[in-house]
Amino acid sequence: MYIYDEIDQTMVDQRVNQFRDQVRRRIAGELSEDEFKPLRLMNGVYLQLHAYMLRAAIPYGTLSAEQLRKLAWIARKYDRGYGHFTTRQNLQYNWPKLEELPDLLAELASVQMHALQTSGNCIRNVTADQFAGVAADEVIDPRIHAEIIRQWSTLHPEFTFLPRKFKIAVTGAETDRAAVKVHDIGLIAKRDAAGELGFEVIVGGGLGRTPMVGPSIRDFLPERHLLSYLEAVLRVYNQLGRRDNMYKARVKILVHETGVEKFTEMVEREWEQIRDTAVELPAGERERIAAFFNPPLYDKAEGVAETLTRHVSEDAGFAHWVDTNVAPHKADGYAIANISLKPIGGVPGDASAEQMDAVAALAERFSFSEIRVTHEQNLVLPHVRQDELYAVWQTLKAYDLHTPNLGLVSDMIACPGMDYCALANARSIPLAQEISERFADLDRQHDIGELKLKISGCINACGHHHVGHIGILGVDRKGEEYYQITLGGSGAEDASLGDIVGPAFPYDKVVNAIETLVDAYLDVRADGERFLDTYRRLGADPFKEALYGVN
Repeated sequence: MYIYDEIDQTMVDQRVNQFRDQVRRRIAGELSEDEFKPLRLMNGVYLQLHAYMLRAAIPYGTLSAEQLRKLAWIARKYDRGYGHFTTRQNLQYNWPKLEELPDLLAELASVQMHALQTSGNCIRNVTADQFAGVAADEVIDPRIHAEIIRQWSTLHPEFTFLPRKFKIAVTGAETDRAAVKVHDIGLIAKRDAAGELGFEVIVGGGLGRTPMVGPSIRDFLPERHLLSYLEAVLRVYNQLGRRDNMYKARVKILVHETGVEKFTEMVEREWEQIRDTAVELPAGERERIAAFFNPPLYDKAEGVAETLTRHVSEDAGFAHWVDTNVAPHKADGYAIANISLKPIGGVPGDASAEQMDAVAALAERFSFSEIRVTHEQNLVLPHVRQDELYAVWQTLKAYDLHTPNLGLVSDMIACPGMDYCALANARSIPLAQEISERFADLDRQHDIGELKLKISGCINACGHHHVGHIGILGVDRKGEEYYQITLGGSGAEDASLGDIVGPAFPYDKVVNAIETLVDAYLDVRADGERFLDTYRRLGADPFKEALYGVN
């Protein structure tokens, strides 16, 4: 993973000192809350329903064991003993005290972390495939270019005050685990017929009140032009994006209202003008950054498959976990171990300080001290020898991190909802807990198969409900919580937006409605079909009939 140089460290240390003075002035009454707001947002600090919230950046979802252990220490010292992993591969602390925030940021800086650009109208934390560097199907480790973009975009003077927040995701694989098509810019690494590395460029995706799957504006951009082309896209957006209406300020609205063809022409024209003068990587800089992402020195893991097979045959619980939570690795004898942060009845994405410490210790012992955060609010140990998976699982089991539900109905994405968020219309967390308890039988979940369920507590769609196989959106109806259900969404390479199936349900009817939908699917699915496949084959009618008695 990338290691800070003196310039990086100086920058984050200086920002901590600057914010310390800003907090002092706020507490002393020298700054009003309105004056303090833009300053705190530049440092990842929000004012939620009950307290301030700090969002720590985890660039492209990669953490060292030392960093995760520090996040656990911060959770104990400055919060209530836990943290919340988000869909942007960040970590949120929900209960820090204002006067302690500068010290919290100083602790982050001590392990090369910060909260820069985790809020505000700027380029946010760049996200990537959680299997980067270890996925067998990838063209290149996308973290290399995610880091290049991070360095280029951090405190970029031209793009610090954009019309609205701006999100970039990068993947290097055919299987899209980074949801690139629902980002402001999505990048897919590929090679042309001559073997040259480049990127497909997708612009104008996003969720929220106006969800859109982003169109591709360039099928192949040579790697050497990446930064200049991104600059051209952002310049067009910065010049023409709506600043008079925050609901129409995202780049997806500009692309939609301008038209993909005309927008592409404007970007290409801007690019032609700046291509030869825009900032590009100095000679050797790409190679310097890429060296931080060289694969570790894997052992010659001979005979490890036999050990794994024996443990699988002897322990049914371990076999379930391997079947569901373990993914193939590009190195012989190794595996990718996914850690579910969705125990039955738990809060999706939450991890206690004790759990974070346990995962850090596992990473040190079994995964070259490396952890990944996924955009689906789980964790990953990316480099585990197959014969050591059983020891990993036993430790996870001791800390209630062993639930074998990856990709199943209880592996939900859920935003904080009305329990924390000042923008929410409805609760998300209790609903997620009740649904997971209704489907607590893991054998039943495995029979249902892959089912991506996502819950948002308001139209801002932080729970990504639009791209859930089943999506749930909380809405306010005369002071009461109701929930709108959508079907058929996907955030993967086959990206699609879900369809609203009918009238919303009150809180106490939602869990039954979800179970009704699942039962209807089981009645009509063909062999080997996922829920999404069945919906796409048959459409909404059988599900509407099951829910409402009409089609």
